[in-house]
Amino acid sequence: MSDEENGLSAGTVILSFLAGAAVGAGVALLVAPKTGEELRATIRDLADDAVDKIKEYASEAQDKIRSSYEEGKDMIMEKKSILSSAIEAGKDAMEREKEKYKEV
Repeated sequence: MSDEENGLSAGTVILSFLAGAAVGAGVALLVAPKTGEELRATIRDLADDAVDKIKEYASEAQDKIRSSYEEGKDMIMEKKSILSSAIEAGKDAMEREKEKYKEV
C-alpha cells in the first residue's frame, strides 16, 4: 500500500512535521527558564509592586482608623454633654423636690 492510498501524501507529512516543529519551538520558548538576571529583575519588580500595595493599604487603613477615632471622639463628647445635662437636670429636680418636702 502506498501513502497515497491512505490519504497521506509526502507533502502532508512534511507540512505536519513542520507545523509540529513550529508548535514545539513556541512551547519551548514559553516554558524555557529565564536567566538569573531576568529572574531577579522579575522578582524585584514583583516585590516593589507588593511593597507599594502594602504602603497604599496601610495608608488607607490609617485614614480609616483616624476617621473612626475622630467620629468616636465627637460622639463621646456629644454623649458626655447630654449625660452632664441630664445629671444636672436630675440634681435640680431632686433639689426642687427636697425643697417641697422641707416646706411641708
